[in-house]
Amino acid sequence: MQQYDDAGRNGASRAVLLDSFGGPEVLSLKDVPEPQAGDGQIRIRVSAAGLNPMDWFMTSDAETAARFGLSLPCGFGTDYAGAVDQVGAGVSGYAVGDRVFGAALSRAVADHVVLDADGNIASGIAHHTPDGVDDRTAATLAIAGSTASAALDVLALGPGDTVLVGGAGGGVGVFAVQLARIAGARVIGTGSPSSAEYLRSLGAEPVVYGEGLADRVRALGAGTVTAALDLHGTDTVHVARDLGVPDDRICTIAGQVDGVPAANGANAAPAALADIARLVAADRLRVPLAATYPVENIRTAVELQATRHVRGKIVIDL
Repeated sequence: MQQYDDAGRNGASRAVLLDSFGGPEVLSLKDVPEPQAGDGQIRIRVSAAGLNPMDWFMTSDAETAARFGLSLPCGFGTDYAGAVDQVGAGVSGYAVGDRVFGAALSRAVADHVVLDADGNIASGIAHHTPDGVDDRTAATLAIAGSTASAALDVLALGPGDTVLVGGAGGGVGVFAVQLARIAGARVIGTGSPSSAEYLRSLGAEPVVYGEGLADRVRALGAGTVTAALDLHGTDTVHVARDLGVPDDRICTIAGQVDGVPAANGANAAPAALADIARLVAADRLRVPLAATYPVENIRTAVELQATRHVRGKIVIDL
């Protein structure tokens, strides 16, 4: 086994763990046995972990956790970035010192994560981090980027499209708006009145969400809205139908409506995350960071994430 010893940690390892399901108050940073990479596995020394709404949603209660295959005690967080520090027997494509990013379901906020080298986004996955992408940014890409990519694959946007994006300023919206613009589509993004400039900075034309949204979209002179993406619930679905968008060109990620396709990160194309990372490296896609916190302040970070009013991504430093 190839291995790199992190002398600064003296063989110790830390992880954010839950002994019971609930809100931020159940999260604790604890010393844990340092995990080891087995055959076919790699170990990553995590330097940054990005937060997503799904992190606290799926650990909020036992019933929801069970739907994601989680049981107590369990870890927290899914997006990570860092460097490979162990490579198990039989692994090719990774070497000690390689910078990587990816997903480790509900165990990413930890000094170390161990993954199968041939895993997937559901079981745990690692992609090589391109030069020019720092670890904090890389740690925001996996869940939100793959979810946005999967949803936009459903819509198959092109230069002739105008897409209405509900919840455009959230973590997935950061990627969805920019990827839709890269595809050539016109983007109308819903948000609060105070988010207008932020949405413009992403490339969207802002419109205030809530009652009367369809009329406000028409008042923009948007012509025919040809597609819609609901990133928050189902309200944008009903508005899109009112605007004449056919069901097969509407997509949800956080709600379900009969006849309307839904998408999640597990549906993303195999190359989606690598492609997104290359766009970031080429300065064609940017990821605004709303806040960064040391791992010791994990509860404060999750409390902010849970407000659902964060513009950009929240990252935990390890």
